[in-house]
Amino acid sequence: MDVSFANFFQQVFSSPALMITSLLTLSVIFVNGWTDAPNAIATCITTRCMRPRPAIMMSAVFNFLGVLVMTHINASVASTISNIVDFGSDTSIALVALSAALFSIVVYSTAASYFGIPTSESHSLIAGLTGAAIATGEGLSAVNGNEWIKVIYGLFASLLLGFALGFLTSKIVAMLFKNTDRRKSNIFFRYAQIAGAAGMSFMHGAQDGQKFIGVLFLGIAFANGETGVTGVVIPLWLMILCSLVMGLGTSVGGEKIIRSVGMDMVKLEKYQGFSADLAASLCLLFSSVFGIPVSTTHTKTSAIMGVGASRRLSAINFSVVKDMMLTWVFTFPVCGLISFLMARVFLALF
Repeated sequence: MDVSFANFFQQVFSSPALMITSLLTLSVIFVNGWTDAPNAIATCITTRCMRPRPAIMMSAVFNFLGVLVMTHINASVASTISNIVDFGSDTSIALVALSAALFSIVVYSTAASYFGIPTSESHSLIAGLTGAAIATGEGLSAVNGNEWIKVIYGLFASLLLGFALGFLTSKIVAMLFKNTDRRKSNIFFRYAQIAGAAGMSFMHGAQDGQKFIGVLFLGIAFANGETGVTGVVIPLWLMILCSLVMGLGTSVGGEKIIRSVGMDMVKLEKYQGFSADLAASLCLLFSSVFGIPVSTTHTKTSAIMGVGASRRLSAINFSVVKDMMLTWVFTFPVCGLISFLMARVFLALF
């Protein structure tokens, strides 16, 4: 399969379905960088370790590096997303269905935002791909159970592992620095938290960037008449393209999200902000290495709740937990159904 940039550029203008798929994928990557990436630097800003604009620019750079470096070293998450469903042997139908899946994500996210329903773009992507693949006529056999089970693992990993690591990390850090002069420790944790925010941004790019690289790579394969991407190496130009788009989206900002995650949920001190960033980064690193797609937002918020619980349970705003559960309850069935219907419509029209 020819995965050169020159061939992709030519195919985009000769295949409307690939053009739609590419534009929608890049748009979702941009929005993901805009709305999800600020979670990585929320605690760093709200504990006054960095001002918003420099923190956002730092996050943009490390999101770029996360997508680029981690995909080059270990593309397990991209592979999981690419192989999570089977769109069938007719690649022209598969490409149209993939376009419908991405379009449905935009429709669902817009509707959910209007009605105030919390969303996860990672979960929307997985639900959209699943609904569209089922609509191609393959039925439930289109779902790859071995890969889909990783999504279930990811749901609990983002919540339980993030919470547990946040709790333990905060306890260990507090114990190690309990006899340290508070002014000196605050200076240390100011810089440590900047490093933690950079690490979180890197791992956000590594997780979410790979998911959308996997989708765009799958679209390129369909355009080349291939039914899958097994054994094909992701080209460097695709990593760079997705990295740039996510970095650009991050640079736009997201100060409302920063306030919501960093201030509304738990009031944090500097050492706690560092503990949350370290715990969430470790959880995302573990998930990325084993190819488990997780919600970076849920991982970070779970880590923050774990840090809050290490002090006292009353420090946690449990409405955040409710929002997570609502995301799970609504996103998978509703976005999957919208994707199924959209795929049927697209296949009938095209």
